[in-house]
Amino acid sequence: MTPRPVAVYTEIDDTDLTAGVAMLEQHGFEVRTLNTRDASEIVADAADAQVLLVGYADVTREMIEAMPKLRLVALMSMGFNNVDIEAADEHGVWVTNVPGAATEEVATHALALLLAVARQFDFYTRSATAVPDEWNSRAVDAPPRLSEKTLGIVGLGKIGRKLAEIARPLFGEVIGYDPLLPENEQTTRMLDELGVRRTGLDEVRRASDVLSLHVPLTPETEQLIDAEFIDSMPQGAILVNVSRGALIDPQAVVSAVRSGRLFGAGLDVLEFEPPEAGHPLLDVDGVVLTPHVAYYSERTDAEYVRIQAQNAVSLLTEGRPDSPVNSPTLSL
Repeated sequence: MTPRPVAVYTEIDDTDLTAGVAMLEQHGFEVRTLNTRDASEIVADAADAQVLLVGYADVTREMIEAMPKLRLVALMSMGFNNVDIEAADEHGVWVTNVPGAATEEVATHALALLLAVARQFDFYTRSATAVPDEWNSRAVDAPPRLSEKTLGIVGLGKIGRKLAEIARPLFGEVIGYDPLLPENEQTTRMLDELGVRRTGLDEVRRASDVLSLHVPLTPETEQLIDAEFIDSMPQGAILVNVSRGALIDPQAVVSAVRSGRLFGAGLDVLEFEPPEAGHPLLDVDGVVLTPHVAYYSERTDAEYVRIQAQNAVSLLTEGRPDSPVNSPTLSL
């Protein structure tokens, strides 16, 4: 009798995995659910797994090499920087993400963050509730008028383009940079319809009164936003990051906000989550911080679980997952 393939969830957090577990079991998987991001615990309890279903746990080369039956790492996120892709390729392990599942949510959250910073919600929600003494207080600097400002978008994938679509009516101009987007007539027409002027990174950082990041974390983008980058931005610019925390140098952002070089920052991600007490971005006037929830809605709460499990089912039944980010040759 052929043993059932094994699928292991590494961590649960607050996610309801019931539908994913049911889908996997319906297709013959033995399903185990752990509650850990610890590498040694994952390896110990998933040594015989063909499928690893991951939230935010790191999947290193050492882990991949310690799980010889592993054929798929199915992520519950768009980003995949927590997996050693090179090691996965070398060992015939597919890696999948959930592309497009939260495009609307993340773009909307980016817009909400930039509006919260621009309209100084952190200051005025405090002053409004400290009645009557602070009701008429005003922040040191008045909010900008967005229709006179330029929105710059770094990364013109699905989310960056969706942000351009919903934010364009608010801004005087929208410009964007993406070295991976093809230079062709179709791209030009698409960006024209969105009202986005494509330009280089230097112009984006020099011209963007509001800068929103929508790129994956790679060696080229790690700490892209550092002190030098910020110094070349317009005085009083706003920074928004809903992608990956390590795209920015946190201390550079803190210093720039406190000095007034940046008007403020809206951030949904940090390099390490949850942050330790005393993290420099946790208590800074002008920084609006949310806990990596840009993707979250009642729709995506279900879709992330479904797409993650469906990748495992498709690998089992079709020999290839639905949304791979790499191209190994082995299959179940």
